[in-house]
Amino acid sequence: MDNRGGITGVVLAGGQGRRMGGVDKGLVELSGRSLVSHVLSVMAPQVGPVMINANRHHDVYAALGYPVVADIITGSAGPLAGFHAALKAASTPLVLMVPCDTPALPDALVASLLASLEGHGVDIVFACDQERAHPAIVLLKRHLVDDLEKYLVDGGRKIDQWYARHPHASCQFDDERAFININTPNDRDAFGR
Repeated sequence: MDNRGGITGVVLAGGQGRRMGGVDKGLVELSGRSLVSHVLSVMAPQVGPVMINANRHHDVYAALGYPVVADIITGSAGPLAGFHAALKAASTPLVLMVPCDTPALPDALVASLLASLEGHGVDIVFACDQERAHPAIVLLKRHLVDDLEKYLVDGGRKIDQWYARHPHASCQFDDERAFININTPNDRDAFGR
């Protein structure tokens, strides 16, 4: 059964890009295309509605053809602020979050995460490989938005601490290259090698 229509895909491009010199990381070019374009090309076919979470250059992101949502909770709330904005804006039961700096995501990302979510009977499932966890690559249930808002308003900022409040699991992927982050100019230069 095709469940894509019940999943909103969100590219998180709301960060400050400190390690990239403060530039808007989603708009950094890799092989002639923006990082966010690379992520969208892999993610969009795997989900139903798509949106971009961004706090700068809304017009540039909107020109890609998807709705743009900004953080509602401000003050360096980190990726969870993007999660919150996306969960508020989404209308599907499930929401996929992926960072804008992961251009090599697997084609079976959503199918694998969804199978793990349903198989474990949890509310949150995030990606991991043999080296480490990737908690910002996550499929989660939209009904968690109210608890996330409370957590953020109370000063919470750590993804793993918020996950611990809910039934969650990790989903193992074999290709660690699939989750490479382009955090610095050196990362970008090394990616093509």
